[in-house]
Amino acid sequence: MLNDRKVSFSGIQPSGNLTIGNYLGALKNFPYYTENYKCFYCVVDMHAITVRQVPAELRRRTSETLALYIACGLDPDKNTLYVQSHVPAHAELAWILNCFTMFGELSRMTQFKDKSARHADNINAGLFTYPALMAADILLYQTDVVPIGADQKQHVELTRNIAERINQIYPDLFTVPEPIMPQAGAKIMSLADPTKKMSKSDENENAVVRILDDRDTIIRKFRRAVTDSDTCVRFAEGKDGINNLMTIYAAFTGKSMEEIEREFEGRGYGDFKLAVGETCADQLAPVQAEFKKLCADKAYLEAQMKKGADEAAYYARKTLSKVKKKLGFII
Repeated sequence: MLNDRKVSFSGIQPSGNLTIGNYLGALKNFPYYTENYKCFYCVVDMHAITVRQVPAELRRRTSETLALYIACGLDPDKNTLYVQSHVPAHAELAWILNCFTMFGELSRMTQFKDKSARHADNINAGLFTYPALMAADILLYQTDVVPIGADQKQHVELTRNIAERINQIYPDLFTVPEPIMPQAGAKIMSLADPTKKMSKSDENENAVVRILDDRDTIIRKFRRAVTDSDTCVRFAEGKDGINNLMTIYAAFTGKSMEEIEREFEGRGYGDFKLAVGETCADQLAPVQAEFKKLCADKAYLEAQMKKGADEAAYYARKTLSKVKKKLGFII
């Protein structure tokens, strides 16, 4: 806890054009934490290199992700916005946590299995041990809460296990964090295959709606979304496509499933798909406009990166020094 305020930590990889899954599951909800928590929002560029990156593209996407944080409503004067690699304590604590993380725990991580299957020619050690770096990201700031999507719950559970294991040896060294998941939109599925999560790395562009897609593209993708042979807009088992579209619409509008069913009673899937597309485009329009403005001011973004890194490093050094002393390092 910092200055009597609980701490919230979140990180997003700059590894591709972010989707509405990233927006609804994370970015859209971030500003709500600002008033109640001391918030750290990190662009986790070190995580991104577990998969081969084009350096110029990684630099561009890193700046753009920071710009998106601000465009989505995060005030740099009220939150700590920074780039992971600008705070060396992340990597240093990650090595220490590696020594308290069990091989079996890492081998059971779902994302390691998924990424290994997708990148069979590059199953590197970083891909295997990156959950320890993720744990370092969180524990470095004595984090109380971690806002996450459903697919990240396993990582926070591992972070909790590592913290509790170390605390048994060195009492009260780390705060044990709690995951927080939003009520709606925590897991947005592919528009082409609604049994799979929407992924920014999906090769099928019609499967993914990106935050920066233009209005016509957004509406076209929703019109092409896979549904079933029924025509009734209702949330039910076996209607994965419509369930996903209803989840998206609910997350953007704040309406319940029952309200959505009543709104579209007697209307077909075509009307519903158009409504979801238009609502999505309308809500993303101000974010896109602010993003373009921010990206045009490189000096401003660089200044915010430095300011955020300096502030994050101050808190990170405090935890890292405490950890080193407990472990017996000479500092």
